[in-house]
Amino acid sequence: MAALVHSISFTGFKNGNYSGTRSLFTGSHRRNIRVRAAETDTNPVESTTPEKAPAKNEGSSNLNQLLGIKGAAQETDKWKIRLQLTKPVTWAPLIWGVVCGAASSGNFNWTVEDVTKAIACMVLSGPLLTGYTQTLNDWYDREIDAINEPYRPIPSGAISESEVITQIWVLLLGGLGLAALLDVWAGHTVPSVFYIAVGGSILSYIYSAPPLKLKQNGWIGNFALGSSYICLPWWAGQALFGTLKPDVMVLTVLYSIAGLGIAIINDFKSIEGDRAMGLQSLPVAFGVDTAKWICVGAIDITQLSVAGYLFATGKQYYALALLGLVTPQIILQFQYFLKDPIKYDVKYQASAQPFLVLGLLCTALATSH
Repeated sequence: MAALVHSISFTGFKNGNYSGTRSLFTGSHRRNIRVRAAETDTNPVESTTPEKAPAKNEGSSNLNQLLGIKGAAQETDKWKIRLQLTKPVTWAPLIWGVVCGAASSGNFNWTVEDVTKAIACMVLSGPLLTGYTQTLNDWYDREIDAINEPYRPIPSGAISESEVITQIWVLLLGGLGLAALLDVWAGHTVPSVFYIAVGGSILSYIYSAPPLKLKQNGWIGNFALGSSYICLPWWAGQALFGTLKPDVMVLTVLYSIAGLGIAIINDFKSIEGDRAMGLQSLPVAFGVDTAKWICVGAIDITQLSVAGYLFATGKQYYALALLGLVTPQIILQFQYFLKDPIKYDVKYQASAQPFLVLGLLCTALATSH
């Protein structure tokens, strides 16, 4: 992780252009880069990006700012900006993953010690390492954000380069330190939680940063993102309270195909910027109509396959429960997402994902027996 960041200073964002880079560690200067949304290739997507952030008194923009989601009010308070960069709205799946892992271990008890351990693992997975991931991703996405959301904290200059870099390191080191403490607390001879945290941190880096920058490839990037949201917190929770078994690892990796579908949903709102920066997200590579079917197919086929696996292994009641949770997701896909994935992406996720995460818990409980 020594090469965590090719730290770059701003010489200015103006009218969607970025120019001027230098390495924080070497001080060497690179050739200027200029990016213009108007210089994209054929089949342009009409921009729906507002020219400025919503005013603070506009609807729920203040709440959006605190949660780190689109439509946020522009803020000057540095601590609120720091919180926005960590995108608290994205912590929930990771926190839930820890719950699933603890449930799958079969060893979690409702004692003060176990509950405290679980909360510490949730802080590790959510605020610390997801916060690190999101801040790092925003840092490397600053050129795209200058096109899609130029009023975001980094492209707008609301937070300085050194403050962003410091936040990345503090969250990373805090997360790895807490992971090591959890291993000591659990009495592990092999620091499994720490190893999972290190692996997840490296995956986050190569997802966002060059030269690999997995997110440039729609398939690899979205699977990496989906697996990190499903596998890693589950593994951490299960390793903390029990033994991480190979069959559970395989099942969660397969379940990550559904995570790939969820990750694709987030690509629809960034088509303009992705195309301008040459990122081959699935909506850019295949078009909106094809990508939306790939998305729902990945989500539905994965869950139906897991239900089939549970049925075949003698866990029929869990399989039926999972099928019952998949059904409303399919209904909501036709009601919202398949009609217009750009317009209804947030509404679909808010209404359908609770059923998906309950399905994860159902699967975790099935594997604990």
